[in-house]
Amino acid sequence: MLRRTLIGLTAALLWPALALAQETAPAPLPRVVLETTAGRIVIEVNDRAAPITGANFLAYVDQHRFDGASFYRAMKSGPENGLVQGGANNDPARLLAPIAHEPTTETGLSHVDGAVSMARYDPGTATGDFFISVGATPSYDAGRPFSIDAYGFAVFGKVVEGMDVARAMLNAPTSPTEGEGFMRGQMLEPRITIVSAKRETAP
Repeated sequence: MLRRTLIGLTAALLWPALALAQETAPAPLPRVVLETTAGRIVIEVNDRAAPITGANFLAYVDQHRFDGASFYRAMKSGPENGLVQGGANNDPARLLAPIAHEPTTETGLSHVDGAVSMARYDPGTATGDFFISVGATPSYDAGRPFSIDAYGFAVFGKVVEGMDVARAMLNAPTSPTEGEGFMRGQMLEPRITIVSAKRETAP
């Protein structure tokens, strides 16, 4: 009898702490499903670490601005390393206003394998184009001795499903003549269509 009483008392004391832990547990990060003509890619958007960039990507998704757009660039930096780029491709009908730059030195994120980051020209010009790192690409981080740009690029998420699709895109055919400057020879031919982009619904 005493043992049952002690067990019951222990459970009663633990219950408020367990309930509080459940109430304060952070909500899961939003996920976006890209259905493409090459396959399905699921991106987890870290809008806690990168609130401006994450919210921007989700706005394009929620407003269906990526539907019918494409992955259009594959840049190799090694046999199985590089990036694949997609999005609005400067289509005025798809673009929202440029956003402030969130460097990796502020967000704590990095261009690991599967990282999803914003394409841009100068800092503060990113709109609706993004790229997926295939293999780690730390030279795209900000503030590293070997960074290709002191400000780096703004990571806002990671691929949690479909890296096999991204790797296939990296090895897809490209046009030998299309593209300007250093992008010449990096344009996918044919383009890989983003059939739809939408938030993943809870099961």
